[in-house]
Amino acid sequence: MDRTRPALLIAALLALFPLLAGCASARNPSDPLEPLNRGIYRFNDTVDKAVAKPVAQAYDAIIPAPVKIMVGNFISNLDDVTVTINDLLQLKFAQAASDGSRFIFNSTFGIFGLLNVTSRLEKHHEDLGQTLGYWGVGNGPYLVLPFLGPSSVRDGAGLYVDTTFGLPSRVEDVPTRNQYYVAEFIHRRAGLLDSEKVLDEAMIDRYEFIRDTYLLHRRSLVYDGNPPREKYDDFDGE
Repeated sequence: MDRTRPALLIAALLALFPLLAGCASARNPSDPLEPLNRGIYRFNDTVDKAVAKPVAQAYDAIIPAPVKIMVGNFISNLDDVTVTINDLLQLKFAQAASDGSRFIFNSTFGIFGLLNVTSRLEKHHEDLGQTLGYWGVGNGPYLVLPFLGPSSVRDGAGLYVDTTFGLPSRVEDVPTRNQYYVAEFIHRRAGLLDSEKVLDEAMIDRYEFIRDTYLLHRRSLVYDGNPPREKYDDFDGE
């Protein structure tokens, strides 16, 4: 798992933040629920500092790197099923063949996904929120979800469907299923520890930065890294 990429991404976005702030209005039109969202953000931040972050730090310090890599591989392998389905829904058939092959070979030769034997095949990240965006469904209002963080009405609905019909939800034993979700959350939270140091050292409104970064990132994903240029009234004559 390459843990330098999130840090580099956030560092680059921090460099762009003054420009984003200058272009934004006092109230972001994508965030009409800002007072509510800020309240949920503060709740999430309190829970994170009290529970999630310390647990993630302990996990990061105690668990050997090879084990963390296998945990990440296992989570990624299960995710490839959801990715493949959304590939098909977006008519990306070649990508679906690649992602489906990743799941099949990693689940067999990779010992249930613990080993990534398909490292030569690119790992994609498709979900129902992106699929809806692909077919023209807008984000809707920005939305901060309790415990889960930044989202939107579209992405929140997509996350619910993806989670409901994902492979982990098919596990009938409730304690086992819940243990997986907790382990996945801790592993993903630990993966953010290095990159968030950049945020801790920056003098910015963390809420606004996370919101604007999330919306830009999701827009990029919907358009596979090549979103159309947005039109601004101030530059119509250019």
